[in-house]
Amino acid sequence: MRLRYSKQLGAVAVVTALALTGCGGSSSGNTNASGNGGKKCGNYAIGFFGALTGPAANLGKSEEKGAKLAVDQYNQKNPSCKVTLKDFDSQGDPAQATNLAKQVIDDKSVLGVVGPAFSGESDAADPLFEQGQVPTITASATETTLNSHGWKFWHRILGNDDSQGPAAATYIADILKAQKVFVIDDASAYGKGLATTVKAKLGSKVVGTDTIQQKQTDFSATVTKVKSSGADAVFFGGYYAEAGLIRKQLSGAGVTATMVVGDGVKDPGFIAAAGKKAAEGTIITCPCLPPNKSGSFAADYQAANGSPPGTYGAEAFDAANVFLAGIKSGITDRVKLNDFVTAYNGQGATKQVAFSSNGEVTNVVVWAYKVHNGQIVPDQEVK
Repeated sequence: MRLRYSKQLGAVAVVTALALTGCGGSSSGNTNASGNGGKKCGNYAIGFFGALTGPAANLGKSEEKGAKLAVDQYNQKNPSCKVTLKDFDSQGDPAQATNLAKQVIDDKSVLGVVGPAFSGESDAADPLFEQGQVPTITASATETTLNSHGWKFWHRILGNDDSQGPAAATYIADILKAQKVFVIDDASAYGKGLATTVKAKLGSKVVGTDTIQQKQTDFSATVTKVKSSGADAVFFGGYYAEAGLIRKQLSGAGVTATMVVGDGVKDPGFIAAAGKKAAEGTIITCPCLPPNKSGSFAADYQAANGSPPGTYGAEAFDAANVFLAGIKSGITDRVKLNDFVTAYNGQGATKQVAFSSNGEVTNVVVWAYKVHNGQIVPDQEVK
């Protein structure tokens, strides 16, 4: 989302492994990196950078809760060497990301950042994090070009749109067997990039395109274009608020084409906006695992929050645990923590976590989800 397995220790593998060592020891959850050998316990924190308010807040809140669960579990195991989670609410707005990134950089207690959550704010904030030498691990920003800048302090713990886009196109062509596809994007870095990839993969099957704007509510012009095209499938690159209204208005106009969307729509807010009947059958692609495949993470999250995990909560949990493993090993320096992250190789809730030289995670999985009876449920893994 721009605005992602060996049976070992399960969802709390890293945290459990950390508990086996002293405050200044090395973590068995990482096979390649070592700490600085120190035994310092101080006022140290990791940050969460993403939308906690605003139209995409549901997505950010899920990640923040996943990161917080990792920190809480770590602190339970390490009561004399606790770490704080500090929230930086971007509202998913690139215009706010620059000043917010400066706040993070100036807060020397923050050793690493889970985020930025969305691609647009990543484009704005990540150059500053690189300059300020703050290690980051995004749990949801999927814009492919984020890996092209040569950033050394940037990491992504899920697959990018070069994996999700082709998977969505494969589902449309091979599983839905759609012959006419209308493609819509919301002009955001995320939505436009994902839609562009889908269009390229579907080629001549694309019979029309349109661009809408975030926070738009009247999609009558787009609905008319879709209806006139005779499309039997509609792909939308964007977020759940607009996606829900588009689906509602398409259904109201009698358009029965199957809607296929990206991970930015994988939120109950989509069903609320579309209405249960209109949302039924919508396909959502996501480089994220279903909760029932993430060990004990889902049960732990439910127990901590009173609700099941949302999209990318597990990925944020894993990202936080990578930083916590480094801090556990005795690292209290941003540059050394970045070296630790870059060399990390450990089992997490969502995957065996390791990063390539350009910051991308080495294990990528894409799943399709379906709206069924008012719920978003796993459909199938898409190769």
